[in-house]
Amino acid sequence: MNTFADPIRRARQVAPSKVALIDGAKTFTYRELFERCARVGNSLARFGLEPGDRVAILAPNCHHFVETYIGVPAAGFVVVPLNVRHTQPELEYALRDSGTRILLTDRDPAPFRDCVEHVIGLGADYESLLASAMRITVGEGVFENDLAGLFYTGGTTGAAKGVMLSHRNLIANASHWMAAVHQRPDDRWLIIAPLFHAAGSLQILPSVWTGATQVMLRSFDPAAALDLIEKHHITGTLGVPTMIAALAEEQLARPRRAGSLRLIGHGGSPIASEVVRRTHAAFPNAELVEVYGATELSPLVTVLSGEQHLVDTPRIQSCGQPLPGVDVRTRSEDGRETPGGEVGEVVVKGPNVMQGYWNKPEQTAAALRADGYWSGDLGYFDEEGYLFLVDRSKDMIVTGGENVYSTEVEEVLYQHSAVLEAAVFGIPDDTWGEAVHAVVVAREGHEAIDPQTIIEFCRERIADYKVPKSVDFRSEPLPKSGPGKVLKRDLRAPFWKDQDRGVH
Repeated sequence: MNTFADPIRRARQVAPSKVALIDGAKTFTYRELFERCARVGNSLARFGLEPGDRVAILAPNCHHFVETYIGVPAAGFVVVPLNVRHTQPELEYALRDSGTRILLTDRDPAPFRDCVEHVIGLGADYESLLASAMRITVGEGVFENDLAGLFYTGGTTGAAKGVMLSHRNLIANASHWMAAVHQRPDDRWLIIAPLFHAAGSLQILPSVWTGATQVMLRSFDPAAALDLIEKHHITGTLGVPTMIAALAEEQLARPRRAGSLRLIGHGGSPIASEVVRRTHAAFPNAELVEVYGATELSPLVTVLSGEQHLVDTPRIQSCGQPLPGVDVRTRSEDGRETPGGEVGEVVVKGPNVMQGYWNKPEQTAAALRADGYWSGDLGYFDEEGYLFLVDRSKDMIVTGGENVYSTEVEEVLYQHSAVLEAAVFGIPDDTWGEAVHAVVVAREGHEAIDPQTIIEFCRERIADYKVPKSVDFRSEPLPKSGPGKVLKRDLRAPFWKDQDRGVH
């Protein structure tokens, strides 16, 4: 049995004087981090909290977030990480829906006082909270199947849902990750993805468990990230493809000394092979690793290591093989397991599968069936168990009776030297039902490119029915969720207003 208390206890035991966390000018050893995590959880008892009560954190990447993320569950409470990019109504919804009693935040407390019993500022109030702890203990009376966190999803799939993840879910997936990437005590991880997201907080438990060092980047900026990589001799980082692409562009334009990087991970959405190629050119010493998963899966399912060696092979389109301990199948709508090469919905079983959606029994029942978690992603396996995702089920375009997977078209668009960002989706068409449409952000110096050039470029590389019928150019970046995923529903919504098809 393992809970959140076990990694931090081990780190204090085996590496008490080692640097655990760097947050700007602040540095904490594992002895200090253990005590602060313990004090966060222990001091909450004076507010009358009971086991299972919810405590929310609304803050950028910082040491307070890590202390709360570990300390609250280790004390038997439930941590609720909030998306810093959400609007006030969205934040209030999550606080009320979760029944959060205490909010820790660096923001003005006034707007939240009607939503929670107590708001504690991440400054003097927070330090006073830590000082009020009567005992320095972790893990007493906490069990692996207890709820550890509520992670509110949203951004790409509509209304937010509170994903219930237990200690067992998150500890198991941390073990899966450590086995896949061979995490080491001498690693120095740069946290670039937002910690409120499951992919951002993914690194917390493995780093603590192995006694590695974590360096905080408060909000993503590629230049600032590269400066930290150079300054702290960073060995690994993980972000969404848009972040990795931005890092590569910055490094190629204004190189830093980044030879310490041994691993660059990415996940959250598909990556174009051209981005992999440019990232390898920018960071030739680093292994590129793709991970696939979902918040509901704590969050990892598959891993594809050594992408840089696969960039000119068909397997570059894969998201890898299932992690040890995770069962992944593809199934048809009637539940039949689809054979290799046949597209089906990705279904996952394992100790990492969520307990359900908070206060949403119908949506829980739809996602969790007898044979696992039905992801909504479409894919197929090859003969060696590599999973190839073809699309989200709702993003598949049906045009003239033919299925078009938007990711396939986006892969072609990214091969054009003028394309910096691209998103493909279906729009209404009187003849075909749906027509393939692309939105493109051009690279600097290529703003004069016209839609027909892009269309003809695609026509030379994919079947005619997959070629975009229209292309829009944007001067600003594509809209993205807090974790950095492209918000296709925002791009798609104007086209489907007053139409029969729902906008997801």
